[in-house]
Amino acid sequence: MPKVTFIIDGKEHVVEFTPGTLKYSHHGLPESFLDVAINLGVPLEHACGGSCACTTCHVIVRQGMDSLSEMEDDEADRLDTAWDLTTASRLGCQAIIKGDVVVEIPMYTRNYVQEGGDIQLGKSDRKTDERSK
Repeated sequence: MPKVTFIIDGKEHVVEFTPGTLKYSHHGLPESFLDVAINLGVPLEHACGGSCACTTCHVIVRQGMDSLSEMEDDEADRLDTAWDLTTASRLGCQAIIKGDVVVEIPMYTRNYVQEGGDIQLGKSDRKTDERSK
């Protein structure tokens, strides 16, 4: 049973799933980070609905890169436009989970309006800005 640790604003959200049992929501590839996140209640932006047309589901793999599917050319091309791109970056809608993995969801995205209508302006609304205190 793969264990996925999502790091959001420094806090770990650990979920586990049994391969082949998740209800597929047609958002991203089956058993991708996005699919797992939607099924298990982890917030992961996906402005394009998981069709590899934006970078809002960008994640940074901290551990377990070998537990993911290989990156396809479409994902690599789209990922080139992601903010704060690293050599460990993947699109959550395209990277299929095959084992234990730890990913960080970057604070910045290219989605300026969050799903649900809250304005994000490229910065996480879950973390208080120290300068505004």
